Amino acid sequence: MTWILITIAAYFLGAVTVILDKYLLSSEKISSPPVYAFYVGMLGLGVLMFWPLGFFYSAFVLKIPSNYQLWLSLQSGVFFLAAITTLYFAIKKSEASKVTPVVFSVVPIVTFLAAFSWGIESYASQKIIGIVLLIFGGLFISFDLPLKFNKKKFFGGFYFSLLAGTLLGYSTFLLKLVYDEQNFFNGYVWTRVGAFIGTLGLLFIPHWRRKIIFSLSHGKKKKKENLSVGALFVFNKIMGGSSSALINIAIGIGSVTLVSSLISVQYVFVLLIAIIAGKHLPHIFEERLYFWDWAQKVAAIVVIAGGMFLISA
Repeated sequence: MTWILITIAAYFLGAVTVILDKYLLSSEKISSPPVYAFYVGMLGLGVLMFWPLGFFYSAFVLKIPSNYQLWLSLQSGVFFLAAITTLYFAIKKSEASKVTPVVFSVVPIVTFLAAFSWGIESYASQKIIGIVLLIFGGLFISFDLPLKFNKKKFFGGFYFSLLAGTLLGYSTFLLKLVYDEQNFFNGYVWTRVGAFIGTLGLLFIPHWRRKIIFSLSHGKKKKKENLSVGALFVFNKIMGGSSSALINIAIGIGSVTLVSSLISVQYVFVLLIAIIAGKHLPHIFEERLYFWDWAQKVAAIVVIAGGMFLISA
């Protein structure tokens, strides 16, 4: 199935983006999650640069959808911006390889429940089992065994991760409703406009507004010092934008729940990249794995592979 290959490619790029997010959030320039989310939301409007191509290619003609579709598109973008802001809080507080499985295990649950309640998707028992395996595998790969239920039951950022997954899952579901009536370019642009509106919403919180304004003025004073960080940020968002675009394409031609469930593949990519990065930047990527840790991760990957087989069969 073409959408599966597109989804796997998207999640590989997504894994690269998550690792770079962790690195950039450790930098002085954009160490604040709201500041980082602000730049991401602003950069998302870059999709409008393709608008002039509409004069030559019909696929890039931007149309104003119906009021209902416009509301869905903008709402999806706002929830997406809220989701990534919460995600950045989680990533800053904990290891990327622990945060992403929790976040993206919640996403398919939310999209499945929403799609099922709206009656737009239904599945045979085999695919439902596959979805469960993908979700379980994603959670299994993120927790340290044995579980210790003391005062600190979960890793730092766990609750931020749950909230981010819920918001992202609802945004993804709305995205499916958008693509049921709009083409890819039109739907993608209007959801990015929604994310931009969400970005402006960050300015309504005084503490966050001060950090964002300070970041902008600080960047002007130290242009040379921040050039490398800025370049890496742009590269990272190109990777993230490409990942998002591919996921949007996959959702448009496939099942929103199945595409969301395959996010478990990204956990594997994140884990492997984080381990490699940890050898060079151990103070940022705190991946400490021993024999039983590896046994747990491998077992989780086997479970994830079984889930992928069932949903693609």
